[in-house]
Amino acid sequence: MEIKARGLTFDVYEGGPADGEPVLLLHGFPQDHREFDLILPKLHAAGLRTYALDQRGYSRGARPDEVGAYRIAEPVADAIAVLDALGIESAHVIGHDWGAQVGWLLAAQHPGRVRSLTSISVPHPKALRLAMRVRPTQRARFAYFALFRSKVAERVLLAGGLRAMLRPIGDRAALYVDAMRADRGRLTGGLNWYRALQGRDLGGAGVITVPTTYIWPDRDGVVARTAALRTRDWVEADYQFVVLRGVSHWAPEQAPESVATVALDRIRPS
Repeated sequence: MEIKARGLTFDVYEGGPADGEPVLLLHGFPQDHREFDLILPKLHAAGLRTYALDQRGYSRGARPDEVGAYRIAEPVADAIAVLDALGIESAHVIGHDWGAQVGWLLAAQHPGRVRSLTSISVPHPKALRLAMRVRPTQRARFAYFALFRSKVAERVLLAGGLRAMLRPIGDRAALYVDAMRADRGRLTGGLNWYRALQGRDLGGAGVITVPTTYIWPDRDGVVARTAALRTRDWVEADYQFVVLRGVSHWAPEQAPESVATVALDRIRPS
């Protein structure tokens, strides 16, 4: 369905029982709402109502031209506005990659709107900033930012970079590569999240006071162990740290059963 919010039109994909507890799913780059397709059946079977949002830059009707319109505060405000438009006071939030960054900021800045948070791959921003300062290996893992922020990023990624990035998810990579080949504005919109990012933008992610699970795939090429372990320092609520052994950054599609099980354990703890 199309949701109008903040002068934009977002594509939102709903599913599950109409009276189920709401779950907002926030994707990362270079994916879209479909990265959660493989975990949705388990969430729906558990009676949950899901809303998978194609975020700013990915929804065709929510694609501002200005790079500054992709500062991380904007998709955070989008998520709140979409919940408002849906008439949802609070939701469980599941986020991956950039969607996880949005989730951390939502939980920190709007705890009344977040029933629980499940962050996949990306740790608390303050833990990541610490690791960037003290671990050269963590800084090295973010070297790709320079390419993604450059003027040649679209050309390099469409020439094979996207497919190489997504190799661990096999045939599903074509879903995102083909979508961005067919609609180059989607790729530019996604890259603008990187181009707009400034160091201070993630400073608003303070202490988390909602029940939280952080899923760290230990073969993640982006996030090293220090940032993963230090995320605990920033959660003052029930917290679970789950390591997925032998899984890459793309956990929702590489290990969907595990991700769905962990997310359900957070949403409905035993």
